[in-house]
Amino acid sequence: MPNDARTPPVTSPPRTTESHWLRTTDSTSYPPLAGNTTVDAVVVGGGIAGLSTAWELTRAGRSVAVLEADRIASGVTGFTTAKLTAQHGLRYDRLRRTRGAEGAELYARSQQAAVERVAEICAELDIDCELERVPAYAYSRDTAQRPALRAEAEAARAAGLDASYVESTGLPFTPAGAVRIDGQAQFHPRKYLLALAADLTAYGNAIHERTRVTGLREGTPCQVTTENGYTVTARDVVVATHFPVFDRALLFTRMSPRRELVVAGPLPADCDPDGMYICEEGTKRSVRTAPLDDGSRLLIVTGESFTPGTADAGERFRRLEEWMHTHFPVTATRYRWAAQDNDPSDSVPLVGAFHPGARHTFVATGFGGWGMSSGVMAGRLITDLICAVTPPWTRLYDPRRLWSALREAPTMLSQQAEVAQHFVGDRLRTTHVDSADDIPPGTGAVVRLAGRRSAVYRDEAGVCHAVSARCTHLGCLVSFNAVERTWECPCHGSRFGVDGSVLQGPAVHPLEQRDVDGAGGPDAAGSPDTEEP
Repeated sequence: MPNDARTPPVTSPPRTTESHWLRTTDSTSYPPLAGNTTVDAVVVGGGIAGLSTAWELTRAGRSVAVLEADRIASGVTGFTTAKLTAQHGLRYDRLRRTRGAEGAELYARSQQAAVERVAEICAELDIDCELERVPAYAYSRDTAQRPALRAEAEAARAAGLDASYVESTGLPFTPAGAVRIDGQAQFHPRKYLLALAADLTAYGNAIHERTRVTGLREGTPCQVTTENGYTVTARDVVVATHFPVFDRALLFTRMSPRRELVVAGPLPADCDPDGMYICEEGTKRSVRTAPLDDGSRLLIVTGESFTPGTADAGERFRRLEEWMHTHFPVTATRYRWAAQDNDPSDSVPLVGAFHPGARHTFVATGFGGWGMSSGVMAGRLITDLICAVTPPWTRLYDPRRLWSALREAPTMLSQQAEVAQHFVGDRLRTTHVDSADDIPPGTGAVVRLAGRRSAVYRDEAGVCHAVSARCTHLGCLVSFNAVERTWECPCHGSRFGVDGSVLQGPAVHPLEQRDVDGAGGPDAAGSPDTEEP
């Protein structure tokens, strides 16, 4: 196996931000909603949680409509690392301390059941999605962490997982120790989900792409309204948009958005580390591989994370690539992409009734980077609740669990303090360019145009595109991501194209267009916006 002394090759990283999963599957073209309709259940969001819920409801005999703002399995799900596992870092010892032995066991049972559910569905539908059963490891290179790793292995084993403490792995370096959990899996998420989509539509249910939902009226029945004015009437509504586009339970106060960078490159098959790995201490690194057509493997590495709109993604990509090339014989970087996650304040996803008064509205969010197993789990849990079945782990995931929110109050308060810092501090901060004329081609900046803070991008041809710098969710100021060429909100993770279009929620409305001509001088720089308190 390779060692730590390898000299990284000189490479020219690709500019692409398209993932391997998107590159190796066909695009979809389900029609937009073209009129009012009535179904038993409407699912808002076409990622793994939404499609899993819709498929489970279909098999339960419900009529379903899936409404996706863009293309199914192309948002957060399309940019995952696709680890399908109940091993979520050092999770079970903490759960045992905060939720008791029963809580840890329920978490393990529900997550492992999701892994097995995917295997069952693949067999039932004969889905070729590169499903591979491999062990999952949480490791450390620090000998001082061995007691914590042993405690985690014991807690995971007590929770019912096939867990053990080991000091030998397939990594090209020697860790101090690791927790190994057998019976886990990795797969191609889009191949899996596109097969589910084809199956549920074959049963007569509908998927509508390019159909953004902007309104929700709860009742008996419920109604959702789309951007183009059409409505879907349904007994039950499931909001599975990663970060809820409606937040009547103020769930945004209990989650923090995190952007995670990914690099990948071809690896000789005999250098495959034979498993999924994560190290959460110091410089976090996560590793898995996927099969390539020529018999080699695609090494997928992640671990550079930051709050959207707050970091130099280019420098973080460089660090991630350097680590990959140092430790593995990857000759070139084939992909660079980024995923986005929402971390719940109490470390457990929020899946179930939307808010305390909800009777027919449900939500799935807060997966904390483990959306593959949690999304499948959410699909089964919500379907059971709609069908008047109460799984044993219902209370564990219940979004209304205020007892847990109070226990984790310090984390929640810290998250909201950071949001407040961005909301107020970003308005007081002097912009880093004086006018739109100072913005180089291919970059963007927040500047003042006619006394109003505007997000201005200058394209490669030198043409400026200006939009409001105020996020349409709750009004925080956006920042420019130079690598992905997007505007990002550091408060709750909404992302916009350079034309202001919504790329990722919770925002559902685009940034307002601005006129860049004849404005943007330095005279107003540094004072608060008159339009934005």
